[in-house]
Amino acid sequence: MTGKFITLEGPEGSGKTTVSKELVKILNESGYKVLLTREPGGVDIAEQIRNVILDKKNTKMDARTEALLYAAARRQHLVEKVLPALKEGYIVLCDRFVDSSLAYQGVARNLGIDEVYNMNLFAINDVMPDKTLFFDIDYKKGLERIKVNQRETNRLDLEKSDFHKNVYEGYLTISGEKKTENEDKEKKENYIRKERYYEKASRSFYVGNVDKEQIKAKFENGVLEVTLPKEQKAVDKNNKIAIE
Repeated sequence: MTGKFITLEGPEGSGKTTVSKELVKILNESGYKVLLTREPGGVDIAEQIRNVILDKKNTKMDARTEALLYAAARRQHLVEKVLPALKEGYIVLCDRFVDSSLAYQGVARNLGIDEVYNMNLFAINDVMPDKTLFFDIDYKKGLERIKVNQRETNRLDLEKSDFHKNVYEGYLTISGEKKTENEDKEKKENYIRKERYYEKASRSFYVGNVDKEQIKAKFENGVLEVTLPKEQKAVDKNNKIAIE
């Protein structure tokens, strides 16, 4: 059996990390081998790059430098940790992957979704998640959560509100929930989303804003069924994630 690669995406303070720990518990109790990891980081070299990216002193970092550092960390993490685990049959839950670069650097840093995607193609060598959980939470509420939880702030947390707003809208754009205003750019980004990056459309799973107390799951015949509050919506029918 080969493993499954599941990524979790969303703006700052969206609850990805909290819910991922709950999913690990559920998967472990069901007898599955699970690896929880994160980006940027997860392995020593990538963690060193993470420290450079998020260091609050590095305010002069160029947007392209930032994007390249994320791609470099992603490559090292992928080949050193993710791919070996998948080969051994693990379910890999990864906090952030390429979607983050498309939203943060492609949209919020205004580098372009196409440009950032192409940059990452070299890094990931066409390795894509089997499923992506997108946590949809308003960027203002996410930032408020960070303050309330007293989480240590990093360089990206210190960005102005407009930056985080653009990140959120970037996620909506690449997930198909929001279209761009510029017609030419819209056609370009829709091409990336539908014909290239999101050619595995079935992997997109719209989670919505949930707390760990609200998420429930069960296994039946190798399928993880995630139950969410009724007001939440999901792209996948019946909120099911095929594990095997």
